[in-house]
Amino acid sequence: MWSDTILIVFISICTAFLGEGLTWVLVYRTEKYQKLKTEVEKQSKKLERRKEIHGDSLDKSVKKKIERDEEKLKNNNRDLSLVKMKSMFATGFAFTALLSMFNSIFDGRVVAQLPFTPISWIQGLSHRNLAGDDFTDCSFIFLYILCTMSIRQNIQKLLGFAPSRAASKQGGGLFGPTPGQFK
Repeated sequence: MWSDTILIVFISICTAFLGEGLTWVLVYRTEKYQKLKTEVEKQSKKLERRKEIHGDSLDKSVKKKIERDEEKLKNNNRDLSLVKMKSMFATGFAFTALLSMFNSIFDGRVVAQLPFTPISWIQGLSHRNLAGDDFTDCSFIFLYILCTMSIRQNIQKLLGFAPSRAASKQGGGLFGPTPGQFK
């Protein structure tokens, strides 16, 4: 079981590097991405400075400038996401193929023992294709997803591909607030 666990962590690290390499080839090295990334970071810092200086100013002209900057930042973030889209499709296709291959290799094998019993709606994933009723047994797919989620973000930071703190703070994201939402 330990050898399977270590193998899955290794596979997760390799696929994360593969995904980042593929993204670098398709996106990160392109001039359009570099230009948009620089622009987003510059606008984020500018907007952050403007908000710090003026704070909750009641001046309408200042509010209009901040709203205009937020709109520009939102548009550039959207353009940046569109540039990354082709890489996401290629990476998703490659990961799906690898996932199905590794899933068939580890089918029905307990690869780790969880120190907790997962909540009921996650048990279907954590105990997938495993015999028995011990829900602390962990399947390949659950461990692989957990490892990949944690390792890929750290690899992005290590390689310098993660968005800057200012851009991610201002840009919102999928679950974050949109710029100007809490005025």
